[in-house]
Amino acid sequence: MTKRIQLKVIGRRDFVLGASAAAAVTALLSATVDKAWAQKFDQAVMKAIGDAKPAEGRVTLELPEIAENGNTVPFSISVESPMTEKDYVKTVYVFAEKNPNPEVVEFNFSPLSGKASAKSRMRLRTTQDIVAIAAMSGGELFIGKRTVKVTIGGCGG
Repeated sequence: MTKRIQLKVIGRRDFVLGASAAAAVTALLSATVDKAWAQKFDQAVMKAIGDAKPAEGRVTLELPEIAENGNTVPFSISVESPMTEKDYVKTVYVFAEKNPNPEVVEFNFSPLSGKASAKSRMRLRTTQDIVAIAAMSGGELFIGKRTVKVTIGGCGG
């Protein structure tokens, strides 16, 4: 049994109206997805540090400005600290704002670490902000942020 396909010629006005409707639906879906990512990101940060507001400074986050491939994006992080028994970096959390799972990694340090720095690679879904939060032994929190433009999607993109 063969199916017959019927083609219909549509006018320019119908085409423009259809394209406009499609663009509106796409924008609405994109806004919904962005809102969902923002909620996941906020929940991940809240789980790690609670309601506390980190201060700017002391955290250096190095990432490429443009990542040609989101599958493997190198990064390094360091936190200014004397790393003594009384003043040291306990934990550094790294988050990717628009990844399906925003928690990238958690680095734990002690005074025996000597310095609070680490290097690794992460997978990024799309262009986004990368946030690093350092929790100090005295309870202070410090934050560093960088934006990475991803040209080829990594996790899900």
